[in-house]
Amino acid sequence: MELWEAVAILLAGVAAGGINAIAGSGTLFTFPVLLALGYPPITATISNSIGLAPGTLSGTIAYRRELVGQRTRLIRFGTMSFFGALTGAMLLIYLPSGVFEAVVPFMIGASCVLIIFQPRITKWARARKPAHANGGVLMPAGAYGAGTYGGYFAAAQGIILMSLLGATLDDDIQRLNALKNALATIANGTAAVFYIVLASPAWAVVGLIAAGTIVGGYLGANFGRRLSPTALRVVLVIVGLTAAAQILLGRV
Repeated sequence: MELWEAVAILLAGVAAGGINAIAGSGTLFTFPVLLALGYPPITATISNSIGLAPGTLSGTIAYRRELVGQRTRLIRFGTMSFFGALTGAMLLIYLPSGVFEAVVPFMIGASCVLIIFQPRITKWARARKPAHANGGVLMPAGAYGAGTYGGYFAAAQGIILMSLLGATLDDDIQRLNALKNALATIANGTAAVFYIVLASPAWAVVGLIAAGTIVGGYLGANFGRRLSPTALRVVLVIVGLTAAAQILLGRV
């Protein structure tokens, strides 16, 4: 690995950790960088998932005050996120690689759509007053689905979780964001352990992304609200569409 490649991966990791702590979709920074450097899509996804796990933990720790009083929710939804992540990781490992390469451009496209409409989704979620204090039946099922998605690819997992939490829980947005970070940590950590045991990641990439996301996760949780949301969404969409084009053109 050349020095400039290592720097590019490290900086992408910092950006991803920061974005994941604020909203989600950090994968749309790291994944395209790895593709551009020549890593196969599945290797890039596996290495990225392992590397991002410490960053989501860092963001969760930074939001620990907002998690106070949410133990029941964390156990209930976290269990479903755990099993969902196992499901997604198994799908990635055991399905033919062609399935992932065929599906992931459309998953990235869907992630970009979620990013574009995130302000409206957030406004809708804040306007709701859910009847269930702990999410009823929908939120555990949603946590399993989001965990499955996160274990398989992970881009925009945070946005999916925030949409679900906002639609099913009546609580402060910062407390919901803290819970989102914790659930993403469980899903990403579960998938990371699975891949470490059963897959073949690029360990140099893992180390660089992990180092970047730890820093980015802490900075994002503490300073990320100062960033322009519109500019951030524009960058994420451009980067995400670039990654989707890379995969599609590689299959032509």
